[in-house]
Amino acid sequence: MNIILLEPISNLGGLGQEVSVKPGFARNYLLPQSKAVRATEENRRIFEERRAELAKAAHDRLAFAEERAKQLEEANVTIVVKAGDEGKLYGSVGAQEIAQALTEQGVEVHKREVILSEGAFRVLGDYEVTLQLHSEVSVATPISIVAE
Repeated sequence: MNIILLEPISNLGGLGQEVSVKPGFARNYLLPQSKAVRATEENRRIFEERRAELAKAAHDRLAFAEERAKQLEEANVTIVVKAGDEGKLYGSVGAQEIAQALTEQGVEVHKREVILSEGAFRVLGDYEVTLQLHSEVSVATPISIVAE
């Protein structure tokens, strides 16, 4: 299925590009979230009329993400959890707990922005977590997990 992207999407394309994707991806994700429209002649014409407006909105989202990234570079998060004698946690520290700890420090972070490449943390220690704030902006933030 051919679609026109209304905003840059990593690993797919930039604003205004016409790309071919699987119908399910377009139907279930891109179209409902207004990230793309079907590539028809009418939609091409409408997109060209709105190109400046969409480019400004995309630029504003990028600037906001860069501003948040600057704030997160300075953040140092300590998460206090229950742990056993050998340093193993009772449970785990995942994306939800990390996002909540960062939000409590004054920078709003959503669970979906926290990238845990190796899964949730199950051992005490210091870690570096990647936050994907925008398709073009990611920042590494140090996280310390300590016992109560």
